[in-house]
Amino acid sequence: MPQKPPMETTILLLSSEPLARQVMREVLERAGYVVMATGDLGTAVDRLQECKADLLMISPYVETITGHDAAKYLQGRCPGMRILMVAGLLADDRLQNRAVLERVEIFPKPFTGAELLEKVKHVLGGG
Repeated sequence: MPQKPPMETTILLLSSEPLARQVMREVLERAGYVVMATGDLGTAVDRLQECKADLLMISPYVETITGHDAAKYLQGRCPGMRILMVAGLLADDRLQNRAVLERVEIFPKPFTGAELLEKVKHVLGGG
């Protein structure tokens, strides 16, 4: 089955960190994806009642539970939804400047928006 074009693809983005969530949302929306972004599991459940998501992008930890447990719970509410766990940071000046100012080392190195979009296409394509 051919992959849907971005403007017909809905991504549920669940990340507790507001700035990282905002940066990732911007990259995805610029590429044409419909993005429902939230920082908590309860709101993610509510969003799935409003609209079926094609892909869940989730961080390794959400609130007080693991991203894996949260992802499996959400996938139970939306069978067929693909899952992409994002454990790194996007290469964006807002995130890098914050890290420099706060003297925080980042490992592994941040990934580019193009790398993220390529991975999203891969996961949505069933790869």
